[in-house]
Amino acid sequence: MEAAVRAYVAAFDAGSADDVAALYAADATVEDPIGAPIHHGRAAIRAFYAGAMQTGAKLRLDGPVRIAGDYAAFAFSVHLEYDGARRRIDVIDTFRFNAANEVVEMRAFWGPANMTGF
Repeated sequence: MEAAVRAYVAAFDAGSADDVAALYAADATVEDPIGAPIHHGRAAIRAFYAGAMQTGAKLRLDGPVRIAGDYAAFAFSVHLEYDGARRRIDVIDTFRFNAANEVVEMRAFWGPANMTGF
């Protein structure tokens, strides 16, 4: 599970929506942030990440990946430029995995209070 988290960060930073989507099960869900419409299925998840990658955002893990049961939780920061200024969003994601080590559910915990420079 930790390797999948690290692969997720690397694929996002490389701008590969295909590689990120490949980490997910065919029927997976992504809720980013909590309360936003849920993306269902690998094609919708790929499209979501492709859009997010267009911002030029880069991810940085902030501490160890926490593993419990079939979940991984990890804190990270998103770094991007917006309107000519550097911005940061502090996020905690949870991944739930199936027996094939595919992500079946991703939930992202962040909100306006976690955004710096906006």
